[in-house]
Amino acid sequence: MNDPTPIVEMRGIVKRFPGILANDHIDLTIKGGEVHGLLGENGAGKTTLMNILYGLYHPDEGKIAVGGQDVRLRSPLDAIQLGIGMIHQHFMLVRPFTVTENIILGLPSSRGPFLDSELAKEQVRSLAERYGLKVDPVARVGQLSVGQQQRVEILSALYRGAEILILDEPTAVLTPQETTELFKMLETMATEGKAVIFISHKLSEIMAITDRITVLRAGRVVATIETSATNKRELARMMVGHELTFAKPERRTSDGETVVEVERLKVRNDRGLVAVNNVSFSIHAGEILGIAGVDGNGQAEMAEALTGMRRVESGRLRINDRDMINLSPREYIAQGVGHIPEDRQKTGLLLNLSVGRNVVLKSFNQRPFSQNGLLSFGTINQFADRVIKNFDIRTPGNNTPVRFLSGGNQQKLILGRELTITSNFLVADQPTRGLDVGATEYVHQQLIKQREAGMAILLISADLEEVLTLSDRIAVMYEGEIIGIIPAEHADMEEIGLMMAGVRHQ
Repeated sequence: MNDPTPIVEMRGIVKRFPGILANDHIDLTIKGGEVHGLLGENGAGKTTLMNILYGLYHPDEGKIAVGGQDVRLRSPLDAIQLGIGMIHQHFMLVRPFTVTENIILGLPSSRGPFLDSELAKEQVRSLAERYGLKVDPVARVGQLSVGQQQRVEILSALYRGAEILILDEPTAVLTPQETTELFKMLETMATEGKAVIFISHKLSEIMAITDRITVLRAGRVVATIETSATNKRELARMMVGHELTFAKPERRTSDGETVVEVERLKVRNDRGLVAVNNVSFSIHAGEILGIAGVDGNGQAEMAEALTGMRRVESGRLRINDRDMINLSPREYIAQGVGHIPEDRQKTGLLLNLSVGRNVVLKSFNQRPFSQNGLLSFGTINQFADRVIKNFDIRTPGNNTPVRFLSGGNQQKLILGRELTITSNFLVADQPTRGLDVGATEYVHQQLIKQREAGMAILLISADLEEVLTLSDRIAVMYEGEIIGIIPAEHADMEEIGLMMAGVRHQ
């Protein structure tokens, strides 16, 4: 760290939502030239605290000082003018616009009412080279990978003069190679005296990139500690309040019945291009088949095709020896197929509905929740309360709108719903994306429990460590094709990484 002077001080920050005390008298000090880790379970108050620093929320109590001066942040515009930038989990980009157009959007031009796009393009290119952010200034954002879109968000903040950069779960959408590049960029920023606030649930990343770490639990600061003075086990204990096992499940070679058979599957994406090309595999009862690969190589389209949400152009798909090609999602649900979608907010939940209504979203029209066309609200509420208890969903009650739940508790809700109604086959697409270590361990335990009970599971994850930990066999997707399937006990990170780059398994 170059400069020990506090660049940000948050004192006694309190923020309440209906039924929830999100931040409970939090003190946080950020120094110039440091990467400061912010750790905590989902719902611990990390994102709320940073949304306050970025002017998206206003604190009910407390004070904020930037550069030694007390400030009042009424909006993100105030934060940006003070040199604060924030990269959210869900990007805020205009997809039809180019990289440069997104970055200069809303900024004054040196040519008055006319855009000086050539100058801006060169400035963006120079900034990208300075921080090692590989991105084409004239590419359209809608054509970029998720990792490249994140670079555009970071460039946009730097272009606006950010001296304090907040990154909320920045590696959740990145490959290992992209994560390495991001870390190099953050180290360059810190060397220049900028401050980086790094929110992450991945303890290995927090240990690798940060100088200091603040741990939150239940809206309060548990500790602020030098990274060099701690370890992953101690951090995990501080986050969740008890020791975590970090136990790896036993590998198995399933001799159960074949539940899923996929042969020469072909599926197109929303632009009409082939996204899944000639894909074949099978999954047995009591087996987890992991799908590894860089985001955007057909995994999402395949998951949708296997749950009735996307049309199959050609090929064969049988579940429990029944032909399922192009049946409706309701037919898949009736066949005992569950789906943890990639985007919990867009596809998995109706955010304005209550927890209870979301729990029965797929089964409200069946007994005992519905009789003679009328909903049985008492039965629905009892069932919702049972799922809330069994899956440890932190919510004031089953009537709370889902939008008030943290990301981790939203994911637990989906997990509870899907595992309660699923009997044969579960498609788990990025099931722990954006989750903290405690919630991730919980999801892993539930998936292993279902595997032990005989369920066939397709696990799709951009987290290679997760795929290697949970899978019995691993298939790697590249440009819509499966280029190799190998037993998990014979796989290693380097081999999988090469396959993700298109090198076929020998």
